[in-house]
Amino acid sequence: MDKKKVVAPLICHGHSRPVVDLFYSPITPDGFFLVSSSKDSSPMLRNGETGDWIGTFLGHKGAVWSCCLDKHGLHVATASADFSAKLWDALTGDVLHSFEHKHIVRACSFSEDTHLLLTGGMEKVLRIFDLNSPDAPPRELENSPGSVRTLAWLHSDQTILGSCTDMGGVRLWDVRTGTIVRTLETKASTTSVEVSHDGRYITTADGSTIKFWDANHFGLVKSYDMPCIMESASLEPKLGNKFIAGGEDMWVHLFDFHTGEEIGCNKGHHGPVHCVRFSPGGESYASGSEDGTVRIWKTGPFDHAEPESSAANGPSQGVKAVVNEVTRQMEKALIVDDKNKKQQLPTEVKATEAR
Repeated sequence: MDKKKVVAPLICHGHSRPVVDLFYSPITPDGFFLVSSSKDSSPMLRNGETGDWIGTFLGHKGAVWSCCLDKHGLHVATASADFSAKLWDALTGDVLHSFEHKHIVRACSFSEDTHLLLTGGMEKVLRIFDLNSPDAPPRELENSPGSVRTLAWLHSDQTILGSCTDMGGVRLWDVRTGTIVRTLETKASTTSVEVSHDGRYITTADGSTIKFWDANHFGLVKSYDMPCIMESASLEPKLGNKFIAGGEDMWVHLFDFHTGEEIGCNKGHHGPVHCVRFSPGGESYASGSEDGTVRIWKTGPFDHAEPESSAANGPSQGVKAVVNEVTRQMEKALIVDDKNKKQQLPTEVKATEAR
């Protein structure tokens, strides 16, 4: 922790049990939003910038394992242990539709065009629901080799990424044929899969390794060993020059994307970190933990040469020094009486020094 700044986060209370998933909306005309899911069965919607609570979605009867917002920030989808996935109105909190399953649903994801909802879970089946005809039977893709842990869309909804809870690897389904066409090999079960904002990279967390894959050719671009088992990782969306990871050690780590060097490490959670996500603008990132809180951290520049204590003061000390210097110069300039200049200047200097 030496020479790494400690950032004071915004702490978002409200959940009574562990927070297991987070999802940011894109930036909308009304700002951007953050939805969190928890084992307390009550997902919550917040202002993504301030963390202020907007509403709680009531209706699930079991742990909610996954949540997502559509690109307009108007709808929320959730996947639950109550054998259902639900579609919600983000403005009113009403349930628009409940999609029944035969087992626990662990993952859900809106398609890029927002017309489709993808789900998967303990049934080892991927289902695609048409939100324009929610009562119609879903399309089912080739069975997953294991219980589905994560799901994500890729290539303008032509490809699906999925990982399993009980085996390594990230599998790619071709949506047109409904079959698995490739597997990104990982040693451990992949607990987090994220497609970068620009569509160039796939970020995965498996055990104590964070990997970055080329999203078009699927080659491994970078692989970094972590100081502990990491459950989640996220790449900064604008510059792509840093990434965050959280896991068993209860810390939220910030790393340089190009070198893998740790450039920040933020403490505050009182339990393992289950999920981390960058905001759509990259100015902050959120973490959800076993302790039931969501914390929003400012990204900020990290200067290794600066002492830890300066983080609490921020840039205000430098600003104060400049203001004081300008004040001193102005005070000297105001001494315009030549007759009294010799008498006033020492007094002014002494007064300035006293300040």
